[in-house]
Amino acid sequence: MKPETRIHALSIREAIAWASRRVRASAPRLAAEVLLAHVLNVSRAYLLAHPERTLAPDEWEAFARLVARSEQGEPLFYLIGEREFYGMPFKVTPAVLIPRPETEGLVDAALEWARSRAYRTYTPLVFADIGTGSGCIAVALAVYLPNSRGYATDLSPEALEVAQENAARHGVASRLTFLQGDLCAPLPEPVDLLVANLPYVARSEWADLDPAIREYEPILALDGGPDGLDLIRRFLAQAPGYLRPMGAVFLEIGAGQGPAVLTLARAAFPRAVIRLLKDAAGLDRIAAITH
Repeated sequence: MKPETRIHALSIREAIAWASRRVRASAPRLAAEVLLAHVLNVSRAYLLAHPERTLAPDEWEAFARLVARSEQGEPLFYLIGEREFYGMPFKVTPAVLIPRPETEGLVDAALEWARSRAYRTYTPLVFADIGTGSGCIAVALAVYLPNSRGYATDLSPEALEVAQENAARHGVASRLTFLQGDLCAPLPEPVDLLVANLPYVARSEWADLDPAIREYEPILALDGGPDGLDLIRRFLAQAPGYLRPMGAVFLEIGAGQGPAVLTLARAAFPRAVIRLLKDAAGLDRIAAITH
């Protein structure tokens, strides 16, 4: 879509007002500010402090192009190429799922377990992030567990490229090994900690997804099969063979999948302690398997 021709040079205030009427977002003004801050390479605070600054022609054209893409439904974080997760910026592209705040709870739970383990052993912890996508989980664990090393697997080579960039960006690339392949199969050794945020959208739920998700985010990272449990079922069947004694598994699940995942987890780990952890909305979100 060709950017609109300006009648006159627009100020920051005018450009934000113009974009706020066009972008597709739950908070249009915030989205407009984020897009303009990205184009100008400044903070949102700068925009608020300099509302009268006039946009140069190339700045306007770049901004108008992003607004036009937003009008078509493209997600904000793909437009700016970045999403914050666990207090850190992560590169995102259409090859990877956009990190969600709910997944930070998965990192919280894994870190709590790992830190409690540190009181029982001095050996470095080895973890694996299965279906790593952008690498946000693996990188966060490596950053907050400096005495650890990890593996990150994904079926998509494009996703692994993004994850490797994020690992380098946050200074943990030397402690993470990225492996292409299906679920746990690429792992060269058992690990102490398995974490996974696998596709769990059921086919019956597909039509009800937000169009921005359904039309732009990778189906490989969303489609969990007829009941949403295809990947989770296979992962839990594999997991015991890739876990060291006294290890743990933390798995993000969809709301409403708790009872079914409990059954699958108990079959795979009959002697483990298995709990469902809730998210901020009070929904079952994480299956925790510990000893």
